[in-house]
Amino acid sequence: MKLPVLPKIVSDLLPQRRFSTHIAWTFGTRILMLLSGVGASVIVAHMLGAEGLGALAVLNVTVAVALQLGSAGLPSANTYFIARDKSSVARVCANALVFALVAGCAFALVVVALARFYPALFGHVPVGLMTVAAVSIPFQLITLLGLNVFLGLNRIGHFNLLDAAAQALLLVNALVALVILGAGLRALVSLNTLVSVLMSLLIVWMIARLLKELRGQKFRPDAKLFRHMARYGLKFHVAVVAALLIFRADLLIVNHFRGATEAGVYAVATQVATMLMLLPGVIGTLLLPRVASAPDARGEMTMRVTRHTAFVMLFVCLAAVPASFALPFVYGAQFADASWQLLILLPGIYLVGIESVLVQHFSSLGLPVAIPLFWLATLCLNVALNLAFVPTYGARAAAVASSISYALIFILVATYFRARTGNSLSTTLFLRAGEMRELLATARARGRFASR
Repeated sequence: MKLPVLPKIVSDLLPQRRFSTHIAWTFGTRILMLLSGVGASVIVAHMLGAEGLGALAVLNVTVAVALQLGSAGLPSANTYFIARDKSSVARVCANALVFALVAGCAFALVVVALARFYPALFGHVPVGLMTVAAVSIPFQLITLLGLNVFLGLNRIGHFNLLDAAAQALLLVNALVALVILGAGLRALVSLNTLVSVLMSLLIVWMIARLLKELRGQKFRPDAKLFRHMARYGLKFHVAVVAALLIFRADLLIVNHFRGATEAGVYAVATQVATMLMLLPGVIGTLLLPRVASAPDARGEMTMRVTRHTAFVMLFVCLAAVPASFALPFVYGAQFADASWQLLILLPGIYLVGIESVLVQHFSSLGLPVAIPLFWLATLCLNVALNLAFVPTYGARAAAVASSISYALIFILVATYFRARTGNSLSTTLFLRAGEMRELLATARARGRFASR
């Protein structure tokens, strides 16, 4: 199946036309973004080898972890509070900007200090490189918070365009720094940081223009609103950080115990895994503001979207099995084990993809404490498995630990959903007869149209 067809298929499968259209466009945008990311990593792999790609992956993961730790759940709080009350937009934006500057600078300093005094933590990536990458943290935090403002306002076009532009520029940077100029990793990281600065300034300018249209709203921090945002954000933050560490920290563990070369190979497998989780991630992201604006205790819309997601993800994961063996041809023979690592990850990818949609029911209701506790328990298991087996068995053990962890969080959330809503797991996960007939009718109509 060709990738450009997928957005239309998603549009046909998901409920409510406008929502499914947003899913389709956002998914298509994310595909282009990931292709840009893959293109950049292929260039780095061929120009700098597995060691260079591993070092860049460590830098990117470090910045990503710092962003999530430093965000304190405020991005999701932006979306949640704006979706529930449009009159709070200016105050939410003011709170977010102040927070991004303070927290972003603080975490950038922490990253530089750790790189200087504990270099082994990052596999001895040069402190100068880590410093250049860390400079981008406050600017990337501004961008992250700003994008979630657009999401809460249902400005999906702005959200997609800006996110895609930032990722596309990373591919351009790789071409310029490594291919055209023939420079090294430091030049590439410097260009990436410059892009982060420029994108954050553009987003601030766009939000300032948008606020001018909202007459009667004053752009000033609101301490009372910030306390409400922080309470929601911190609960969300625990779940997001735990998820991030499960998805990303295993790469750092592989790098620490097995070296940059094996980390570079595992980075390819996890990058493809991220691509496979793209669709449910997009669906979950756009589902949150919709269900937050009209809470539903029974979770009817969430279940309908979850059923369709589970159906589509089954075929996505099955298609990934033969595709995984193409990785050594794309990246080079030294990346051969990435194929087997990806196959190990696939069962967990399928289950955590479903979970990422189903959990939005609880996010829309203020996020019960049970959800972050589920993620903390899963994180503990994941770290224990990685520390126990990665030093001896390497990246394949990291893949097994991740797949087990993904399955666990799915089981916990699905069981909790059943207990809170009274809906059976079969009702939540499997398409109904009427929905299946709709899909078959849509497929026949598409077939007739294509044959003309």
